[in-house]
Amino acid sequence: MERLKVPLSRPQVTDEDVEVVVKILKSGRLSLGPYLKLFEEHVAEYVGARYAVAVSSGTAALHLILKALDFSSEDVLIVPSFTFVASANVALFEKGDVVFVDIEPVTMNLDPTHLEVLLEKLAKDGKRVFLMAVDIFGHPIDWDAIYNLKYKYNFTIVEDSCEALGSEYKGRKVGTFGIAGAFAFYPNKQITTGEGGVLVTDDEKIAKLAKALRNQGRSEGAGWLEHEFVGYNYRMDELSAGLGWSQIKRIDDIIEKRNQAAQRYTSCLRYVELPVVKDYVTKMSWFVYVVKLPKGTTREQRNKIINYLNEQGIEARNYFEPVHLQRPYRELGWSEGTLPVTEEIAQRTVALPFYTDITVEEQEYVAYHLEKAIEYYL
Repeated sequence: MERLKVPLSRPQVTDEDVEVVVKILKSGRLSLGPYLKLFEEHVAEYVGARYAVAVSSGTAALHLILKALDFSSEDVLIVPSFTFVASANVALFEKGDVVFVDIEPVTMNLDPTHLEVLLEKLAKDGKRVFLMAVDIFGHPIDWDAIYNLKYKYNFTIVEDSCEALGSEYKGRKVGTFGIAGAFAFYPNKQITTGEGGVLVTDDEKIAKLAKALRNQGRSEGAGWLEHEFVGYNYRMDELSAGLGWSQIKRIDDIIEKRNQAAQRYTSCLRYVELPVVKDYVTKMSWFVYVVKLPKGTTREQRNKIINYLNEQGIEARNYFEPVHLQRPYRELGWSEGTLPVTEEIAQRTVALPFYTDITVEEQEYVAYHLEKAIEYYL
């Protein structure tokens, strides 16, 4: 088989995307211009939210949501450990407590059963409880189960849909199930702005405060260098907004191509546990394609398989390392054995090369060598 070089991800950038960015460069208006507003309007309309506030990253979006909700040291954020670290870090930005919830092994989203155990315990503490609801790898959470718990325990939902732009739960776009949601546009996402993110909400107060906080605390209509709040430089620049606006206009085509790529992997991979899309998902917007090696696979065996793939020119990575076992959270008292499903699943996950324009030849090359690696090391 001819040797190929297959990257883990690759953004789809078209001639039209380039033309938009060049046009903005030539305009001389590189920040807080018309494309920022256009991009926000398109995102809000697409997901079905009243407001969208574009910012410098998905992390910034999540942080601003917590700030707008007055999250503080008196509050606690429940968050899955099987996620990108920012999902938890934003609580530490505001000195709040972080409590990790385990995942269920099929979708790798948070486990509602374990969530209820935590909610029952936290109800006795008297603290405000927030849930960081992560739609992992683009797969929506079982929102009916989460809402049933919300009615019983009265917590606030922030939706981390940074990996899930376009996914739907029973016909409704993710990002709209909590009081506010966030999307991210790093180059490996469905659409990219280079770096960037956006928060979406139906709450006017959250939207207005987020717009002020992203711009050093300057409210709309404020005078030059008038700052009503202690804010941040979380602005999205005009070049990024223009690229995002150009890309989101073809988001449905992008999602369809990624869906076809996922189906091709599903049809040609063997000896691994394949991703499962639940019946309640009416639209799946694939972010990455993560397989699980057979049960009993050790971390050392998984790493050997990844190293073999890399040697063949195939970029593959483990996805994710548990957040609760990262140094900052170990220092807060978290350790092995506290989230058994997360820890067991995390040591045998492998993210395969996946992007909008991945070819059949590239996917067959990946499948061939993954099978060889499993034969060698398992």
